[in-house]
Amino acid sequence: MQLGVWVSLTIYFVAMLGIGFYAWRKSTANSEEYMLGGRDLPPAVAALSAGASDMSGWLLLGLPGALYVAGLVEAWIGIGLFIGALANWMIVAPRLREQTERYDNALTIPEFLANRFPTQATTLRMVSAVIIVLFFAVYTASGLVAGGKLFSTAFEGGYQTGVWLTLGIVLVYTVVGGFLAVCLTDFVQGLIMMLALIIMPAVVLYAGDGGGFGQAGETLSTVEGFTLSWWTDSMTFIGWLSLMAWGLGYFGQPHIIVRFMAVRTVAEVPTARNIAMGWMGISLLGAIGVGVLGRAYVERSGLVLEDPETIFILLAETLFPAMITGFLFAALLAAIMSTVSSQLLVSSSSLAEDIYKLLVDKQASDSTIVTVGRIAVVAVGAVAALIAGDPDSEVLGLVSNAWAGFGAAFGPLMILSLTWQRMTGLGAVAGLVTGALTVITWIALGWNASFLGGPGIYEMIPGFILAMAAIVVVSLAGEAKGEFRPIAAA
Repeated sequence: MQLGVWVSLTIYFVAMLGIGFYAWRKSTANSEEYMLGGRDLPPAVAALSAGASDMSGWLLLGLPGALYVAGLVEAWIGIGLFIGALANWMIVAPRLREQTERYDNALTIPEFLANRFPTQATTLRMVSAVIIVLFFAVYTASGLVAGGKLFSTAFEGGYQTGVWLTLGIVLVYTVVGGFLAVCLTDFVQGLIMMLALIIMPAVVLYAGDGGGFGQAGETLSTVEGFTLSWWTDSMTFIGWLSLMAWGLGYFGQPHIIVRFMAVRTVAEVPTARNIAMGWMGISLLGAIGVGVLGRAYVERSGLVLEDPETIFILLAETLFPAMITGFLFAALLAAIMSTVSSQLLVSSSSLAEDIYKLLVDKQASDSTIVTVGRIAVVAVGAVAALIAGDPDSEVLGLVSNAWAGFGAAFGPLMILSLTWQRMTGLGAVAGLVTGALTVITWIALGWNASFLGGPGIYEMIPGFILAMAAIVVVSLAGEAKGEFRPIAAA
């Protein structure tokens, strides 16, 4: 590995650790500061933190890898995600920011649900906390798999070494600096990711004898199984719907919607939304360019790429000088670490606030909760590292399962709890359990790969629909007595 690469990466690592220690001095005095940054995030920080924690390693590995294999037909995932993210910022963000503070200053999603539905407070906190920790262990593992692939491919090191090294660096600034450290590092990491996704497609397009879009199109038109069309003869409506359904997941991702709770004021949510969507649009287009143009470059150059999810790494090593390669690797690490740190913090917050304080020590002090949260960060990270032990794991596959689990369990629940006054606590429990169990069952039976002899259906679709139906049916069958009600307009 060239010296310039290590110089760039060292600067990146030092910067992340420095931010962590800055946050430790500024915002870890109590549980609200450690878990929610004191609800004082500027719009730009909240926006890029939500985006960076959302996109993870799949933006630079999983999505380009899917496009590298099949072509533009896989871009429907990005379109669905963009639409879902916009709807999430418009429907959930302003209401959640206002209502979590109004309902006894809830610091976690389970706590908000308990405050919103006091008749089922304990059940909701317990069940939602268990679901969060379960699916985040898998989700965090996907980030560590990406870290392992980076170190084994780019640095010619051991896969397991990469997994544990990635986790170790994230643990330092997350344990020390809490939510503020995670959000500030996300902000910097989000800028690095976007810049990398602007630079790489532009360079790849004209690399060597590239010749621009025309030459790339001619090269790709001869690749078997690859298409530059948005639709193919083999694409079914169910297949298209499964790709677009990724967007439904946004409403139920705790590590994303917790950023809405921390925006400085409700009035600043639209500003944060505009920044977030601009960042997301540019980043998704860049990722699509890496996958498609990267395939053209590989075919034209006669290179061999065994793992399509490492196309970003191959291009970074092949086309750029050492210092820039180091920057691009830092962008990939930024994508991985921003999501892993967010997921670890949300999981630990649920374990500390919704499990420990509820079952072990109801009178626990703020300092005790912060300590328990730090211990939980390490514990969840260790479990995720064990799950990530298989070097053949696919980043996109792990992300899709966890994304569906959260989207189906929490998505309908968050939308209706924030907007529907007739919803009941029993309805909330029914939706939470139905969504999670449907996703788990669907995956276990293999129906996401093949359903009734036909193409598979993404588990998000049945999980989301059945969870929504369960909430409505159970709520209408009972009475909404003793529950807080959302205000008519946020």
